[in-house]
Amino acid sequence: MKRLLVLLALLLPTIAAAQHAPWQAIVSRDLRFRVEMPFPVEQVTAPERERGHASPRQAWAAKRDEELFDFDFVDYQDGALSSRDSKIVARELGRGEAEKAFPPQRFKYVRDEPVTSQGWDGYALDIEDEKGHGVMMRTFVVRDRLYRLLVSHKGDFETKSAAQRFLESLKFAETRAP
Repeated sequence: MKRLLVLLALLLPTIAAAQHAPWQAIVSRDLRFRVEMPFPVEQVTAPERERGHASPRQAWAAKRDEELFDFDFVDYQDGALSSRDSKIVARELGRGEAEKAFPPQRFKYVRDEPVTSQGWDGYALDIEDEKGHGVMMRTFVVRDRLYRLLVSHKGDFETKSAAQRFLESLKFAETRAP
């Protein structure tokens, strides 16, 4: 019994260090979304506005081991997104410059398709290199607000699971009827 207690006392610091930091819920001030990210999370407001933006871009970033977790949103001027087909807008803004940053000749496009969340249109783009390391991106259009999530992973089960948890944690306050 004493051996077990000594062994447990020696292993507890190792077990505690092996566990990852807790996750933190991010909720917008206007209560329009909720997303979970690994703790600690850094919030940044982009000082510049791009053409069509009604407000500065709000962004959050976190790291877990060497993996990046990025989330941001920006409000566009009334009708800038909602007056267009949201499936097309989500694809345009979801793919953006991806083909330049990740040329299809060097990277495998694992997932490249439209998606929905709570009835809102979005776009999923998952890219991997030859080692299985990857980047997963999601873009959603909710009325005149654009949401973007980007996460990297090493290709192993643990980092892919953390990436998936992050992507699936985004919840909107309102649901769009199908």
